[in-house]
Order: sequence, then structure tokens, then C-alpha cells
Amino acid sequence: MKRLLPTSTAGSLPKPAWLAEPETLWSPWKLQDEALTAGKRDALRLSLLDQQQANIDIVSDGEQTRQHFVTTFIEHLNGVDFNQRQTVKIRDRYDASVPSVVGAVSRSKAVFVEDAKFLRQQTQQPIKWALPGPMTMVDTLYDAHYKSREKLAWEFAKILNQEAKELEAAGVDIIQFDEPAFNVFFDEVNDWGIAALERAIEGLKCETAVHICYGYGIKANTDWKKTLGSQWRQYEEAFPKLQQSSIDIISLECHNSHVPMELLELIRGKKVMVGAIDVATDTIETPEEVANTLRHALKFVDADKLYPSTNCGMTPLSHPVATGKLKALSAGAAIVREELVNASASFSASSN
Repeated sequence: MKRLLPTSTAGSLPKPAWLAEPETLWSPWKLQDEALTAGKRDALRLSLLDQQQANIDIVSDGEQTRQHFVTTFIEHLNGVDFNQRQTVKIRDRYDASVPSVVGAVSRSKAVFVEDAKFLRQQTQQPIKWALPGPMTMVDTLYDAHYKSREKLAWEFAKILNQEAKELEAAGVDIIQFDEPAFNVFFDEVNDWGIAALERAIEGLKCETAVHICYGYGIKANTDWKKTLGSQWRQYEEAFPKLQQSSIDIISLECHNSHVPMELLELIRGKKVMVGAIDVATDTIETPEEVANTLRHALKFVDADKLYPSTNCGMTPLSHPVATGKLKALSAGAAIVREELVNASASFSASSN
């Protein structure tokens, strides 16, 4: 029987100090060539062990094989020049130096499939793998070729679909597409963003997820959040179409955010990964704090469709803080799981 309230993470976890600079986003690798390949595999095993020791149900590689959640995938594609860089405004809120699209984009070989196969060999648990979403890929580049965000997104969607099908064949149970851009470009999301995401999942038989967050806990993002007022209603813009889409799971940022939980009514019927761990603070949540977030979500999400998760961006946290948060997530989910089982047993007894 499937476990009630299966726990998961949004994706990234801290890297070992010998692989990359600790508590630093997108840190360069400290190893090279064959040593880097071996180091990534060792880090993946350690990350998996951390998840298992914290009783996380749906595990991932913790993004140990990636320096950046978007550009590590892009750097393996044809048509993108990392030497021709331009400064663009990312997510419409901070400037970044990004590579340029200089020709037709294509994928000549798989990017993460061998890493996914390696993870599959390490565990019998369900595994989740994250890929960047088409819109977020477009928003992390300078386009000197297509000169159309929509056209470029459709090309990326085709490439992502190729990668996703090979990840599925490698034994991945859930493929997650990271789309923080969905919380920013509302007209584009509804005009072509969700359609491009549908193209990326076309033909997949494994479960699919879209992760929509408010960004890592960096100053540019926390400053932006301060401008959003007492209620963050950005999800309201994309939820109606996502509810009608083929995406199986919607992954959200909830704990310590100002997202009104009642917005989950707009995706009733979908599975929901509820981010019940705040990554923008070193304070480790108590199990009861996690449980309270999950109890609130259960007012709007059926218990068999709720997946307790972390918010995204645990990379810059220290290892003790990150593992403490994972354990709090599992403990909080266990509290609510027991409450649900007891309530069901009481209901059955009274019915008899």
C-alpha cells in the first residue's frame, strides 16, 4: 500500500566541501575531469544517505551533479555560447551575466541520464529528477538567434522532452520541471508557457511535476518578496490552466510565505507538493510547525494527493541545518500521518 503523505525535497541539497565551496550558491567545482566525475558520484551517494537517514520517501540526487539548476543543462546543448555573455534581468528583478543563444539549439547527447541511472542503482525508493522548465531556460539566456521567447521555449521544450524520455527509461519515477518564471511572467505563462511545458512532458508515462517557487533565499529575492504585500497571490495567475493541464504534481512554496493556502482550491484534484520547510533561514523548523503547515494544506488538498516537501534552494545552507530540516519535515509529516490514520480508524469504528 502506498505511504500516506510521502515526503520529498524540491531538489538541491548542500554539496560536500571537497566538491564545491560550502554555503555558496552555484559555486565552481573544486575537482576536474575524472576526479570531478567520481566526486559527483560520491556526493550523490552521501546526499542519498542524508535523505534516507531523514526518512525522506521520494529521493533525488540533491543536485550534486549540477553547478546550476538551469545552466548546467544548457551548457551541454548546441547553439549556446558561454563565451559570448550578455547582462540581462533575470526573473525581471536582478541583473546577471548569461550565455547567448547564437544558433539553432539542439541536444546531441543525454545530459543527466547516466547520473540518473547511477542514482537508480543505489536505491529501490521512488526517485525524482529535476530539469529546468522551458520558460525559465529562456529567462536565463540572451537570445541573439530566435529573437522570440516563445519560439526559443518551444525548441527547448522539444529538447527537454528528449531528455525526459531517456530519464524515464533510466528508471526515474517523477520528472520535475523547475519554473520559477511562472511566478513572474503571467501573460506569457498563459499564452504559451504552460503549452510549452505540456510539449516537454509529451508522451511520458512516469509522473510529472512543475515546481513554482519565489526563488532562492538571496537578497534580490528576499527584497522582492518584501514588495509583494501581505498576500502573495502570484499562483492565482497560473493555477487555473495548470489545473486543466496534463501535469500530475504541482510543487509550491508555502511555509513562512504569504501565499494564501486557499489558492490550492484552484488546483483541486492535482497532487500537490507543499513546501513546508523554509530555506531562507538557518532556523530549523519544529515538527509541529511542519505539521501545522500540512494541516492547513489538508483543508484544500485531499490527503492522498498531498506530498510534504521542502521549499527550494537548500544548497547554501550548512550541512547540519539542511539535514536538521529534512528530519523536521519527516517528523512533521509523521505527526499528521498518524492523525489521519487515527481519524480514519475512529470514523470506521463509529460507522460500524
